[in-house]
Amino acid sequence: MTETMIKRAGAADAERLTGLIQASSTYHGEYAAMIAGYRVTPEYLAQHEVFLAAGAQGDRLLGFYALILDPPELDLMFVADEAQGLGIGRALIGHMLGRAREAGVTGVRVVSHPPAEQFYRRMGAERVGTFPARPPIGWDRPELRFTV
Repeated sequence: MTETMIKRAGAADAERLTGLIQASSTYHGEYAAMIAGYRVTPEYLAQHEVFLAAGAQGDRLLGFYALILDPPELDLMFVADEAQGLGIGRALIGHMLGRAREAGVTGVRVVSHPPAEQFYRRMGAERVGTFPARPPIGWDRPELRFTV
């Protein structure tokens, strides 16, 4: 894994996080509707547990996750295209599970982007169902759960 640090995201990070989402090649083509116009706002960052992974010097954004505590759900998770396969996603999931444990949460729901299901399952999540399509998202999504 590349040398990284994981830290709480603040209001000043909102544009960088939005940029990472919009640049994600996983959401091009048929999945573009899922992130069309989506923005991470300073208000969202203040309301939820959002942590980012950055290069050792803090200058290179490698990925981030957002954990909603009530009810517990992994709301967002992105790893920069160029950082995939380097262990960043594994580090973010480990950190998220630690934060959930500290908050007294016993399980975390994930409504997954279909291509990401196998990643979450490799990280220990179990498939518990299917989340039905709802506009603007026109496809069913895997529903998974991490036991904390």
